[in-house]
Amino acid sequence: MANRKRNIQMKFYVTEEEKRLIDEKMAQLPTRRYGAYLRKMAIDGYIIFTDTTEIKAFTSELSAIGRNINQIAKRLNAGGPAYQADMEEIRERLDQIWQLQRRILSNQR
Repeated sequence: MANRKRNIQMKFYVTEEEKRLIDEKMAQLPTRRYGAYLRKMAIDGYIIFTDTTEIKAFTSELSAIGRNINQIAKRLNAGGPAYQADMEEIRERLDQIWQLQRRILSNQR
């Protein structure tokens, strides 16, 4: 053990599904040793992080508009009047959505 180049042992547990996925990815490479594969991935692999804050805000705005439209449709189907203020609120929220969408798309370039 003293003459080993790599003298620090690391252990971790995986589920059966994780093991299957590791095996599938490992099969794409010429190596058959887990140690070599996992060491290579831990050192040279990369992680892709996607910030979804703006997408969540976009989804929230869409949900709010959907609720407003459902309330207006329910009132109209019950024979109630359509209010100009409701229509203006929907237009304002749609403008917010378009602004968010433009910001999201411009950040991806």
